[in-house]
Amino acid sequence: MATDESGVLPAEISKEIVETQEKLSSARRKRKAPASYVSTAQVRTFKPKTTISSLHSASTAGINSLAISSVTPPDGGNADEPSLFLTGGNDKIVQLYDRTAGRVLASLKGHTKKVTHVAFCETGGESLNRTLLSASADKTARVWSHDTASGEYIPKHTVKLHKGEITGLAVHPTRSLFALASADKTYSIHSLSTFQSVYQSPILTDPPPEAFTSLSIHPDGQLLAVGTTAGIVQVYDIRQGSLAASLAGEKSSGYSINTLSFSENGYQLAAPSSPSSVAIWDLRKLKTSASVPFADSFKINKLTYDSSAHYLAVAGSEGIKVLLHKTFEEVLSIDDAGDVMDAAFAGANGLELWGVGPREVKIWGPGEN
Repeated sequence: MATDESGVLPAEISKEIVETQEKLSSARRKRKAPASYVSTAQVRTFKPKTTISSLHSASTAGINSLAISSVTPPDGGNADEPSLFLTGGNDKIVQLYDRTAGRVLASLKGHTKKVTHVAFCETGGESLNRTLLSASADKTARVWSHDTASGEYIPKHTVKLHKGEITGLAVHPTRSLFALASADKTYSIHSLSTFQSVYQSPILTDPPPEAFTSLSIHPDGQLLAVGTTAGIVQVYDIRQGSLAASLAGEKSSGYSINTLSFSENGYQLAAPSSPSSVAIWDLRKLKTSASVPFADSFKINKLTYDSSAHYLAVAGSEGIKVLLHKTFEEVLSIDDAGDVMDAAFAGANGLELWGVGPREVKIWGPGEN
């Protein structure tokens, strides 16, 4: 049962969230990017490196989501060139691909509509436990686990809690929880150890309820943000289930917040301020610290901070833009990539930029200075 101290969550889960927040917050203040981390000069030189094609179905082409494994293979693979990645497609399939082996390891079927989000949950160090998660327009999320006997990934659990399309999926920093956002105007939190749903938010009456369209969890795990169809970002205290802030720009109507990204330092939150512009919210002051417009023809699909909070990748209908965090100068524009639904920096030193197209994953890396 939840208590006043633990808020809306079971006491043991609330305690784990607090302990994780304290540990990560302390470490974050001390952490600096390694000297070998990709420099701005290197990012400016990024050029095509690899294209992995013929993914998913040709008849219903379209990759909507990408997740990249952060774990280096036990055989000592290259930490700067991640091997395993997940994609979710319009063909209702989740694919696990091994870049090093050059083959699909698993094509996971079960969703009845397009897969909108995918994620890894990787724990255990040398005794790696890798769980795959997916969410869909079919109103469900699925958890897939590795079966030692068969060597295959099998369905472990299906979340059927929501009454609307799942519009957001994120693994909590505890690695024992994950969160979902839905068009039914609620978000929910679920246990990866018991597979129980531990919380579903009520539908608010003030502010007026709007469908949730995206979700992101603060790197310390204490806050959860959801985007809405009204162009407003709602930030919640995870333990209390209470609305901590409602972030609305000057023009907060006529568009949906289809993507959100907390910076790794925990101080900023990136969100669209229109279909073709990005607002950077200062979470300490609860106001925008910067706004970056793009051409009206460039429609934003995904915002992703890199692991150092140095760069913000903006995937859109006309390629990928990379912004320098402090000045928000555009340091890279990939204009020939077409419609990119998802993008992320990858590798221990951020030396790769990945993006997904209709049936391919494209990877860029440093060229000659």
